[in-house]
Amino acid sequence: MKVAKAKLEERITPRDLREKGVDYILDKIRRSDGYYITNTERDLSQSDFKNRIMPHTQILVSEERNDAGYFSLEITGGASVHVDMLRKQINPLEKLEVLSAHMPDTMFQNLCRGINLFGYRPYPENVIRLTVRTFARYVHVWRVFDFLNYVPNMIPVFEEVKAAGCILEPCLCFSTGPEHTDKFYVKKVGELLDVTGEDIVLCIKNHGGVGTSKRIGGLVRAILDKYPDLVVHYHGHNTDGNDIGRIIEAVRNGAKIVDAGDHAFTGFYGPPPILTVIDTLEEYGHRAVGIDRQKVIDTSTKLRPQRECYKDFESQFFGFDPTVQTHKLPGGATGSSFEQAGKGGFLPLMPEILQKELPKVQKELGNWWSVTPGSQILWTTAVNNVLKKERYKDANDDLKNLMLGRYGDLPFYWPSDEIYASVFGPDWKETVEKEKGYQKIVDVDIEIEKRVLEQRLGRSVTEDELVLYLQHPNDAVNFFKFEEKYGKTWVLPPEIWFKKGGFNLGEKFKFSDAFGKQHIIEIGSKRKTKSGDVVTYLVIDHHPEPILTEMEQEAGGVRKKITLTAKEIDALAKSGDIRSTLKGTVNEIPVSEGGDVSAGQVLIVLEAMKMLNNVISEINGKVSEVLVSPGDEVDTGDSLVIIEKSD
Repeated sequence: MKVAKAKLEERITPRDLREKGVDYILDKIRRSDGYYITNTERDLSQSDFKNRIMPHTQILVSEERNDAGYFSLEITGGASVHVDMLRKQINPLEKLEVLSAHMPDTMFQNLCRGINLFGYRPYPENVIRLTVRTFARYVHVWRVFDFLNYVPNMIPVFEEVKAAGCILEPCLCFSTGPEHTDKFYVKKVGELLDVTGEDIVLCIKNHGGVGTSKRIGGLVRAILDKYPDLVVHYHGHNTDGNDIGRIIEAVRNGAKIVDAGDHAFTGFYGPPPILTVIDTLEEYGHRAVGIDRQKVIDTSTKLRPQRECYKDFESQFFGFDPTVQTHKLPGGATGSSFEQAGKGGFLPLMPEILQKELPKVQKELGNWWSVTPGSQILWTTAVNNVLKKERYKDANDDLKNLMLGRYGDLPFYWPSDEIYASVFGPDWKETVEKEKGYQKIVDVDIEIEKRVLEQRLGRSVTEDELVLYLQHPNDAVNFFKFEEKYGKTWVLPPEIWFKKGGFNLGEKFKFSDAFGKQHIIEIGSKRKTKSGDVVTYLVIDHHPEPILTEMEQEAGGVRKKITLTAKEIDALAKSGDIRSTLKGTVNEIPVSEGGDVSAGQVLIVLEAMKMLNNVISEINGKVSEVLVSPGDEVDTGDSLVIIEKSD
């Protein structure tokens, strides 16, 4: 991993941060005669491949990326922490430890949602601080944002990042519309600096890839005219195919760092290609500081054959989308929205949702920023309005909390009285007067949470495991149990991990794991057990491992799924038979068997499309049976709770 001496002298490394500090790095960037590049691998993976890029692929190109000379590599944060455990079966902290050993000269960067951290709703402050301290062992640059640009929501993260000696990069979330003026954004920069001081990198976070090149260049210039010593980092998406133009104008007006991705993996909704950025800006007389152009090329040369493994995770909606200027969905949400539409059977309605309803909802709710969790609130609301053919009916708790100011003040204006009435009912004024206000999340007892986790796992746990559990409790527990049973399966290459059609007896696979060690897997013989199940022998490096497959009982046949209408589910609820009203995951069960409940009391909290939905009791009575557990996946009509109705 030798890098030319001249390039090394220009580079910024973790060692510089550790030995010389943040001020040294910021001063070096200011004095440079060019601009720096961040490789936003995490954002590319999330936006164009639903966060499925495996560690094996990342390690495959770690040497080339390490030698390329980036300011930073965005490698974690956002939804990736969740998906690492949920879909890739790797501990997110272990991934950082492994990758940092392969890339010692490259600073790692994350994306942090302020008070929402790496989740979708606010966390207690003591959880926030513990999580930042833990991830700061590996993350050098912290990009921190809030979907309302509400500065107080980011302060605990700001303080912990600075205390850890890391580079703080607070975000100015960007959008368009009559309220989104340079004057507004420059004022917001001042609010950030009042809290952070000027020893920061300021990020213009154009998460939707909206606005023209001229608009972005003008904003950069307006900020630097007011705060000339600020280091500005421009981040954007290439959804409309025009982010190269926005990057050019950002750099020409003074931005010192820009984001892009490896060209072999770039698509439609994530970052534009690094090499195009380098070559285009070179023509304008702007040099990419410290960059080894050949290493950028070598990375994509190695990556290109890997793309075939991930093709099933690319969006169903191909081509650039200039209409993003209307619907404003960020890259990560665009691909997942089409996936949800396909699974939900409403793909033909997407033009109506994106071009008509979603823009209307954005304006009606306050024209704030469509980024997590705000993008989920906007998207879910628009979809419900179209599918139910009645606007703002059965609003979820996240929309209600937003309208009650629980997440912070809306920046421009509040929704109309008509929308409040639709969401909260005829007594909405009384509800708002009683409940409106910022939601301060009470600290949890960390030791109690640790004991709960140990009880669920039946063993002692590490602080790292506790931190991941505090972020995503049910999915973390499922991951820990999976790893205990199957080991570190993430070492498998993607061509095996994502192999379609299953495996056949006699198949043999030879591959190198993430550490370069050679392995052989053979699908061996199989035999039936007395119960009718099947044991298949998986021969791993010549050691046979039996895998038991539970078979459907032939005599019983396949049970036909019972489909219930909304009216039938409502009628059952009035009799005490509580059914799920949607397809989702059980997030929380606030009641217990034998407990008394009242009409209107929350029985089950379901999570669907990253939103929380309360299932409430329609009657007074006693809980006789709870039929689900946290983490269970349920479908519409599935039984949840049985209540004995009071006389």
